[in-house]
Amino acid sequence: MAQRELDEFDRLEEEHPGGLSAQQIVEFFAPRGVKLAQATFRKYVQLGLLPRSRRVGEKGKHKGSRGLYPAAAVRRISLIKSLMDEGMTLEDIRRSFIYFRGQLDGVERALDELFAALDKSVVDRPELKLPRRKELERLLHEQRREADLFIKNMERTVSAVTARDDQGKG
Repeated sequence: MAQRELDEFDRLEEEHPGGLSAQQIVEFFAPRGVKLAQATFRKYVQLGLLPRSRRVGEKGKHKGSRGLYPAAAVRRISLIKSLMDEGMTLEDIRRSFIYFRGQLDGVERALDELFAALDKSVVDRPELKLPRRKELERLLHEQRREADLFIKNMERTVSAVTARDDQGKG
C-alpha cells in the first residue's frame, strides 16, 4: 500500500473518530477510481468482512438515528479490494485472517465501550471515598491490561489457525 494511501486513511480516522456513514465511505472511494456501490458495501457487512454499524441518535426532535461505521472500515475495504485484485474470492477472504481480524475489532470496540462506561460510572459517583475510588480505578486499569493481552493472544491464535488453513489448501 502506498504511503499516500496510508496517510489518507490515517487522516480520515483522525477526522472521524466517531465513525462514518456508509454513504461517506462510498464517497471516499469514488474520486480515487475505486468502484464501491452501497450494495457491495452492505454485502461486505453481511459477510462479516466489515463491522456492523452502531446507531447514533441525531440531534433534534424526531430526527431518528443513523448508522456509523468505524473509519478503519475504509482501510479494510481497500485491503479487500486489493486481495480481490490478486484473485481471491470473497469466500477466500472470509476464511482468511481479515475476517477474524474484523471479529476481533468488534470485540475490541465492545471492550472499549464497556471500559468507558465503567470509568464514567466511577467518576459519576461522588459519594465514593478516595481509597475506594483509587481501588476501583486500579482494578479497571488491571482489567484493561488483561483485555489487551486477551486480544493479542487471540490475534496470535487467529494467525495460527488461518496459516494452517492456507497450508492445507495447496
